[in-house]
Amino acid sequence: MKQPIEFPPSTNPRVPEPIAPFYHAVPLQIRFNDIDMLGHMNNGVYLTFMDLGKAHYFNDVMENRVDWHNINVAVVNINVNFYAPTYLDSHISVLTAVTRISKHSMTMEQRIVDTDTGEVKCQAITIMAGYDAKTATSLPIDPAWRQAIEDWEQRPLS
Repeated sequence: MKQPIEFPPSTNPRVPEPIAPFYHAVPLQIRFNDIDMLGHMNNGVYLTFMDLGKAHYFNDVMENRVDWHNINVAVVNINVNFYAPTYLDSHISVLTAVTRISKHSMTMEQRIVDTDTGEVKCQAITIMAGYDAKTATSLPIDPAWRQAIEDWEQRPLS
């Protein structure tokens, strides 16, 4: 049984408790061009890092069997809350967990966290829907994906 990933708890009272434990983290490298004129990481970079987290999450959950040329989910909604700036010398990771799966969609929570302090830089809730790119139509979530995700998350998600 996997153990949840733990960092020091956030001291920011505005940061909500995680919806579920996180079993997946990807260390991130901040590049000079990720920093804006104010000296902190540009808000758009957080979304790019979260996309990287999603890709690694699905690759790991599906044991590298994801056909990226025939992906069967698409992002349909993202809500991001920013809590603290990230600087060039910060050590950060993106944490990813699927928190719910319905017939046609799944909900994912992601956080960018300072790995030294546990400070939550931002939190996103993303909804992804089953999708057939060839016909541009909705699909149910693939049962193999559902089972692999529930196995990874160690709980039923329906």
